[in-house]
Amino acid sequence: MKKIIATTKAPSAIGPYSQGTVGAGLLFISGQLPIDPETGEFVKGSIKEQTKQSLGNLKQILEAQGSELKNVLKTTVFLSDMNNFGDMNLIYQEVFGTDNFPARSAVEVARLPKDALVEIEAIALQG
Repeated sequence: MKKIIATTKAPSAIGPYSQGTVGAGLLFISGQLPIDPETGEFVKGSIKEQTKQSLGNLKQILEAQGSELKNVLKTTVFLSDMNNFGDMNLIYQEVFGTDNFPARSAVEVARLPKDALVEIEAIALQG
């Protein structure tokens, strides 16, 4: 049975989708933009700040369902410019640590919603 995940600690969906869903013991987290949930605005700064906010939003959605970053099985990182890969990767490693990396794909896309520099989605084990 599918369950919808919703928390005010991460930005609300900006379209006809959920922050995440739960089914078969897995959490499916929608792509997280670098939006500060308190202001509804993008965080100011570079790809590093935007990556940190996107991962922070992802973390809040996981925690709302009783899970955590160590339970993430797979992420997909969408970048507006692959030249930002190195800086995104530095923050990604800082957030996930050094020995529990999920599987990951990182791709450059033509454009992201609201002209974000990064968007990150995930699949995780339920808490």
